[in-house]
Amino acid sequence: MKRDTTIKNDLLIRTLLGEPTERTPVWMMRQAGRYLPEYIRLREKYSFFERCQNPELACEITLQPVDIVGVDAAILFSDILVVPQAMGLEVQLIEKQGPLLPDPIKTQSDLNRIKVPDVNDTLHYVFDAIKLIKQELNGRVPLIGFAGAPWTLLCYMVQGKGSKTFDEAKGFCYQNPGLAHTLLQMITHTTIQYLKGQIAAGADTVQLFDSWGGLLSKQDFETFSLQYIRQIVDAVKEEAPTIVFAKGAWSSLGEMAATGAHGLGIDWCIEAPVARQFAGADVTLQGNFDPAKLLSPIPVIQKEVTQMLQAFGPGRHVANLGHGILPNVPVDHARAFVDTVKEFRF
Repeated sequence: MKRDTTIKNDLLIRTLLGEPTERTPVWMMRQAGRYLPEYIRLREKYSFFERCQNPELACEITLQPVDIVGVDAAILFSDILVVPQAMGLEVQLIEKQGPLLPDPIKTQSDLNRIKVPDVNDTLHYVFDAIKLIKQELNGRVPLIGFAGAPWTLLCYMVQGKGSKTFDEAKGFCYQNPGLAHTLLQMITHTTIQYLKGQIAAGADTVQLFDSWGGLLSKQDFETFSLQYIRQIVDAVKEEAPTIVFAKGAWSSLGEMAATGAHGLGIDWCIEAPVARQFAGADVTLQGNFDPAKLLSPIPVIQKEVTQMLQAFGPGRHVANLGHGILPNVPVDHARAFVDTVKEFRF
């Protein structure tokens, strides 16, 4: 595994590899975005996909939380739905409403409309952004690349929009398992090439987001999600440290650890000692502060963050939220979260 030896603050990478560190590293999911006034100004000027597809804008947005909040890692500003888009589906992102895929996959003929693309052709703008970000970061902190897990992407590609339950997507899998597995495998092939391209462009670590993994029973999670995550982790884990975040699927933490992933993200619905018991000692845990708690008064945030750090204990923990930061979190509250982690010592 190649490592960028020019990174001055490599706490995240060392923690993922199980190496000793002087303190716990910290970053926040969705840190580049909606709660930052600097981001909102850009959002008023450019559409969502303009921000994603313009490497200069993606770079500027990626760097904002490093400069403003002081996190220990940058995460590429992009979206998991660039993959369905690259595969040939139309994806619209409607501000304050979420994604819309007007022609979702329902039948074999729908499946024939999409393909496993050449990512260097369809997603080159992401790789261009990564190269630019690495240049601008100049070794300050590592850069995290990411992709959506196949099950979560299938949810959007079949349902056509966001949902709390994704019943249509689940129904599709139960009624048309052959089609579902063909689609999942196509997404898997695309994602492997996409993440390898991100690593080649300079991403120091990559995270797989399975935002809807928790909608599946343990058995269905293995069938429709984990067997594909396993293929992806297997393909990239030797090239860069790899994190899997399957929100709500904590009953499969042991199986996820067995993929060889370096880190596992967890949400706030499982306690640190239980997560450690499930996952075992040989993987880094990431999380798991409730994003809504960042709306608490700052002294409460400081107290609760300290309790979280004590619960995970030293080593093999990356402090993070249990899901993405909310748009209405005050910036000084986000900074209090980060600063509390950075000042804490065991």
